Amino acid sequence: MIDNANKKILNILQKNARTTNADIARQIGKAPSAILERIRKLEANGVIQGYEARVAPLAAGLGLTSFTLVSVEEEVGSTSTGELLASIPGVLEVHYCAGQDSYLVKIRVQDTERLAEMLAKIGRIPTVKNTKSTIVLRTVKESSNLPIDEE
Repeated sequence: MIDNANKKILNILQKNARTTNADIARQIGKAPSAILERIRKLEANGVIQGYEARVAPLAAGLGLTSFTLVSVEEEVGSTSTGELLASIPGVLEVHYCAGQDSYLVKIRVQDTERLAEMLAKIGRIPTVKNTKSTIVLRTVKESSNLPIDEE
């Protein structure tokens, strides 16, 4: 169970992972050493899984986003195809799903030509039966921040 102080710390770090322990301490009324200890425990327990920089996709030349449903022929519960999908550069997310399609894959590439190449690469995986893609025209919201309620 995550207590209220840890929830506050997590919300602060989700907004800006570079926030100093001293700044977090001021915001929640605890000593910086206590904040450091709490963050270390959150990391050790796998609650905080890592830190990363968010890069603007357009600045990186990756202006096209696609959500692609992938149907596969593999044993129920097997995610071996998902692991192959995850290893392809440009694949940002792979979700194993219930229903008609086995995977939902988020892809970022330069343009439609690169998307066609990516889909051809996916199609060469022996277990892949079919793909269906939806191209994003404009992103209204994109976030990896979890909605952690504070009491």
